[in-house]
Amino acid sequence: MKIMVSACLVGENCKYSGGNNLDTRVSRLETENTLIKICPEVLGGLPIPRIPVEIRDGIATTKDGRNVDAEFRAGAQKCLEIAKQEQPDLVILQPRSPSCGVRHHYDGTFSGTLVDGPGITAQLLMENGFKVIEPDDLGSFE
Repeated sequence: MKIMVSACLVGENCKYSGGNNLDTRVSRLETENTLIKICPEVLGGLPIPRIPVEIRDGIATTKDGRNVDAEFRAGAQKCLEIAKQEQPDLVILQPRSPSCGVRHHYDGTFSGTLVDGPGITAQLLMENGFKVIEPDDLGSFE
């Protein structure tokens, strides 16, 4: 199976803090599948590390108030292009992320409050017909 994954889930140090979100449920999939690793924020031109970002009024905004929506949308578009080229059977993305969250993302107040709805990349991929899940959903695919 061909699976597109958030690179941070397989141990790549690309998250905002410079670390990763290694999830062994996802990383062990590489032994029997082809993983296509993506980080929309890096693909959009943002550095590692970077100031935390949340979605405020539909706009990707840094904790210090800078608008980085163009970078987030550019990264999402690059991920969509990769997905269209590679045609993954499944996409597994990092929960709660302003890019990759599938069901929720932080509300833009930087208070840890979640709101319903996908992040920018997750939404674009789903709108284009890709099956997008979070690691907790893996049980239904094993």
